[in-house]
Amino acid sequence: MNLAHWVSSIVAFVRAGYPTGMPTTGYVPLAALSPRRASEDEIAAIASQLIMQRRRPISTADVGVAITRFTDAMPSQDDIARVRRRLDAIGRTRDERRMTG
Repeated sequence: MNLAHWVSSIVAFVRAGYPTGMPTTGYVPLAALSPRRASEDEIAAIASQLIMQRRRPISTADVGVAITRFTDAMPSQDDIARVRRRLDAIGRTRDERRMTG
């Protein structure tokens, strides 16, 4: 394998992990190594999935598990908070707060 082919394969590998939504110009290789963040569409889909599957109040653990199943990655605290805010906006977590508060 020559050097040009080797470098091209490494660049292709790094670009494959480049975060969605980031501009392709001004490419910063470190951005490709940053942690994954769920998109707004993924947050909406996760919240919808939780609402459809649960009859009881939705816990933070339920949110974390749903994110892991949907993204196949460990959930960040930010992503959990984003799903919780979306559920709060819909009014799906108020019962849980009454039970625990």
